[in-house]
Amino acid sequence: MGVVIRAAGEGDRGLVVRLLDEAFQGDPVSGWVFPDEAHRRATHHKLMAAFLDVTLAEGRVDLVEDGAACALWLSVTADEHADEEGPAHLREAVDPENERVELIGRLTADIHPAGRAHEYLWMIAVAPERQGEGLGAALIQSVLDRCDREGLPAYLEASSARSRKLYERLGFGDVGRPLELPDGPRMWPMWREPRTGREA
Repeated sequence: MGVVIRAAGEGDRGLVVRLLDEAFQGDPVSGWVFPDEAHRRATHHKLMAAFLDVTLAEGRVDLVEDGAACALWLSVTADEHADEEGPAHLREAVDPENERVELIGRLTADIHPAGRAHEYLWMIAVAPERQGEGLGAALIQSVLDRCDREGLPAYLEASSARSRKLYERLGFGDVGRPLELPDGPRMWPMWREPRTGREA
């Protein structure tokens, strides 16, 4: 479909933070972490920046050439363990009085599958005015094609019923039980086995 994708670097940081912030302002999980809309508008970008900085340091950020969509990926090893202090440090850096910033990190770490190397789609964002054009699917499929070649599974957490349907179309299926955020929305952990030979 002609979507050109490149790796984002430090020079793209401002653009990607704005993209993540705009795309996730209306997301159910972002709304749960920052229930007050005015506070969310003032603070949410700090959380997105923190997520981006981790990915730039430890993973890969794929960016559509015109800057309308991005995907944050981490390569997880078979013996990798969650950083126990990470969620607390994140809360301190982003919004110290907001315990949900820390809690979302702990809860998602608790459900993350262990024991097999995989690619983890941490976040994907499409500019609100460009949603529905297939940019998100193109970003994901480019990595899934590599996963298929290398025999690697992929994992993500869907934060809305709409995104879950997209991931199902790309070959992801539910793994384990949904995560019910306290007094909040549901997240669906999803896993995709690599496709080889006739399955591809």
